[in-house]
Amino acid sequence: MWMEAHIYAPFLKLATGAFLAFISLTFIRRRWLSSISDIPGPFLGSFSVIWQILHAIKGHTEEETIAEHRKHGDFVRIGYNEVSVGHPDAIAEVLKSQMNKGDWYRIFSLPDSRYVNLMSEVDAKRHIAKTKNVTPGYAFSNVIKAEGYIDGVLRLFEERLDSLCEAHSPVNFDEWFNFLAFDIMGEVTFSKQFGFIDQGRDIGDAIANTRALGIYVAIMGHFWWAHDYLLANPLIGYFNLQPTMHIFDTALAAVDSRSKNDQVRKDMIEEWMNVRKKHPERMEEKEILAAAVANIGAGADTVSATLQALFYNLLRNEEAFMTLRGEVDNAHLADVPTHEETQKLPFLQACIKEALRIHTPVANGLPRVVPKGGVTVLGRHFEEGVILSVNPWVIHRRREVFGADADLFSPARWMDPARSREMEKSLIAFGAGYGQCPGKHLAQMELSKTTAMLIRDYDIKQVDKGKSWRFETHFTAVPYGWPCYVTRRRKQ
Repeated sequence: MWMEAHIYAPFLKLATGAFLAFISLTFIRRRWLSSISDIPGPFLGSFSVIWQILHAIKGHTEEETIAEHRKHGDFVRIGYNEVSVGHPDAIAEVLKSQMNKGDWYRIFSLPDSRYVNLMSEVDAKRHIAKTKNVTPGYAFSNVIKAEGYIDGVLRLFEERLDSLCEAHSPVNFDEWFNFLAFDIMGEVTFSKQFGFIDQGRDIGDAIANTRALGIYVAIMGHFWWAHDYLLANPLIGYFNLQPTMHIFDTALAAVDSRSKNDQVRKDMIEEWMNVRKKHPERMEEKEILAAAVANIGAGADTVSATLQALFYNLLRNEEAFMTLRGEVDNAHLADVPTHEETQKLPFLQACIKEALRIHTPVANGLPRVVPKGGVTVLGRHFEEGVILSVNPWVIHRRREVFGADADLFSPARWMDPARSREMEKSLIAFGAGYGQCPGKHLAQMELSKTTAMLIRDYDIKQVDKGKSWRFETHFTAVPYGWPCYVTRRRKQ
């Protein structure tokens, strides 16, 4: 044994030396020999993606990115090959360009890489082609047709709140807004609620799994190539271990039932199936499934996060809360406020814009890859392959755009029409360019109707009045555990 160890010792030393040399050379090349070596930023970001992973795990990438930009300026090196661009002009020069998205997005192919959706498609041209296929489902003319069905979900939501009121039970809005958002998305996507509101619980831990998936996405997006061997492994789906399989199975059953029944509602899946019937050469059936799963996953969690942020901040700003209540009370709205009515309430829309600004649902940067030949952004040339990312939180906290109080929740800033138009140019809560969220119309309808109804119908007080709660932002920015006492204010 001693002789064998003695024989292999030189080889072990050689291998160790070679490994350390490789690590050293990689560190030197990334830290000092890269074309972006002169751009300041956190030390860990100069040679790795450890800085991004570390703060994704901690749950506050957005805060750290804002701090780095306020320290270093418009350009911050947050990864060995990635630069965060924090100037509003980056919206036009980066997000609205035709640059491909970063490979980080590939991880959104759920349940696995066979199902590429708008989120996970990184090629700009293919993304635009896919957008044409799914646009009919997201068009406002189609969304407005579903308003009556959304009203049904909202009525059921109020019934459950009334039951909690009568029982004098605290309401955990971080749960109930999730139940609401997921059931609405189920209704408009394939004419079927998931049943979260009806049962008043997280069925099959679907929402809990979605939150866990957010942490996974934030970390593994940097190692997208390993995704196919982990959660995207078809065997994971086969054994029903995928966190999104409940959503996927529901979508699959809906598509299958449509092939056997012509008497169906014009929901989103039906619109997409009609596109496929008309243009089978450009849209495969799996694209319908991919769009449905992405629609539920992305649409529900982000709307829920915005509703939570809005009410969380309104409860801490009595002046804004009472101003909104006064506007809603004087509007004499329908039992379930109509979308048309809510668009005539300027302070309500100001509150929604402010919630989207101060607590944008997506906490990460939106990466784009510099194409062949390089690009010039804000007067700086970047070589091919460099990743340029724009973090909405950084843009939304620019004081020269939103004012010296940009870090505070203040809906009143949107009440001056001229100023509002200027600020809206830098409001990118729904993204920008070809990567803009296609569900924007639906999200705005949900936010407007839900907020107006709850403000009018209930008195809401935090159990621990004034207590601040830490918002977790592994991927979507969601606050947890801020229970409230709710009492019925408006008689039915």
